[in-house]
Amino acid sequence: MKYTENNTGIKINVEAVDITIDEEVKDTIRKIITRLSRFYDKIEWADVYLEDKKDKATLQKQVSIRLGIPGNDPFASEYGDNFHALLTDVEDKLQRQLEKR
Repeated sequence: MKYTENNTGIKINVEAVDITIDEEVKDTIRKIITRLSRFYDKIEWADVYLEDKKDKATLQKQVSIRLGIPGNDPFASEYGDNFHALLTDVEDKLQRQLEKR
């Protein structure tokens, strides 16, 4: 599943590999990008990658986010078993990277 939307001037590209994400996860992604834009107001786009590897016993899910900003793009990735928790962890990592700028 792929979809793109524009949220507060930031283009959000979401790629969910072989899974369908519900509206609740999409809403969480929107909120995270909005919160991150408070730390750095020049975010142009965000690429969000979600994957669920059902063949693995643990840490089945992966979340990666890359932010498009002038200069080097911040990137964070995390593995676990819950998309909402992973999105929060990735948000924290990106927030720390943006605060350093």
